[in-house]
Amino acid sequence: MYDFAAMGAWLEFAVRWVHVITAIAWIGSSFYFIALDLGLHRDRNLASGADGEEWQVHGGGFYHIQKYLVAPERMPDDLVWFKWESYATWLSGFALLCLVYYLGAEFYLVDPAVADISGPVAVLISLASLAFGWVVYDFLCKSRFGGDNTRLMLALYVILVGMAYFYTHVFSGRAALLHLGAFTATVMSANVFLIIMPNQRIVVADLVAGRVPDAKYGKIAKQRSTHNNYLTLPVIFMMLSNHYPLAFASEYNWIIASLVFLMGVTIRHYFNTIHARKGNPTWTWLATALLFILVMWLSTAPMFRADEPEEASGAALRFAQAEGFDRVHDIVLGRCSMCHAAEPAWEGLHWPPKGVRLETESQIARQARAIYLQAGLGHAMPPANLSFIEPAERDAIIAWYETATR
Repeated sequence: MYDFAAMGAWLEFAVRWVHVITAIAWIGSSFYFIALDLGLHRDRNLASGADGEEWQVHGGGFYHIQKYLVAPERMPDDLVWFKWESYATWLSGFALLCLVYYLGAEFYLVDPAVADISGPVAVLISLASLAFGWVVYDFLCKSRFGGDNTRLMLALYVILVGMAYFYTHVFSGRAALLHLGAFTATVMSANVFLIIMPNQRIVVADLVAGRVPDAKYGKIAKQRSTHNNYLTLPVIFMMLSNHYPLAFASEYNWIIASLVFLMGVTIRHYFNTIHARKGNPTWTWLATALLFILVMWLSTAPMFRADEPEEASGAALRFAQAEGFDRVHDIVLGRCSMCHAAEPAWEGLHWPPKGVRLETESQIARQARAIYLQAGLGHAMPPANLSFIEPAERDAIIAWYETATR
């Protein structure tokens, strides 16, 4: 029978692959159109009635691009829509959230040292928080408060800081920053699905019916698109953070996340200003560097899970009680814990790789699947087999895991 843990790992890999590909497509097209819009020459009286134009060269050819402020007089037959990049990114990201954090809630989502909640409760909190983000954001945008875009952006930042604090006091550090990214990405994708695309359809319908489209729909879509532009870089950081304990395992992880959103603003402000030919604000790079130095300093605070409970709970208990666990425990202590410890004994290591600690029975039981895949079924761990784990020891890990999962 095919190994279900391996099949699950490959499914996770496949979905992650799709997620990265679609995210590249979405972010690439988003950055391109923002740069194009800001860089249009609007000081030319174009016979076509277009708002602006730009000439570009790429791949050995020249492109002449014109933008209409509302729409052209006649709707073209071959209009290209940009929407599935966004939809596919969110759908694949949510699928990955389900595969890793929902199905593995007791291992990856819940941390008893943070909040004593069950896996199902944590999943419900996760789902509710994603919906909450969109409802609040959309309400603010449509209210009178949203008439001032600067004020609106400041309010959005306050909400993001509040959610960073909330997530880091409910979920594990790794899951908290990942969820902050999912929270933001949900707002961005919903902007495309619920606002930008419907508004564009209204404009198209008016043109087909021979009516003059209302410019307000384009203005609203532009506002949401601008928000997405400034949120993109922090979302990428949050999605990558789960691979770097320095980002999520610090006592100040919510402050780190808050500063990352500011870095996203400073970086995008530089490029947006350059594209719009409104100067060269090099001060933004100094501001970004200072913010990043502050992030690095905060990350050296004591690791977040210093007082992790010793008892295995939930699904981990099954692995701790399974036949062969005593031997696996000894193998892991002898072959892995010199690196995967609160204070690694291996020279050059100052913290456990990926934030994974394997010093107690509880910690080892909670990492059962990873140990099985990395050191049992596969030979990725220890790296280059530096601790000389023997084939018989790998077999013991496989036998233990398969016994516990029968």
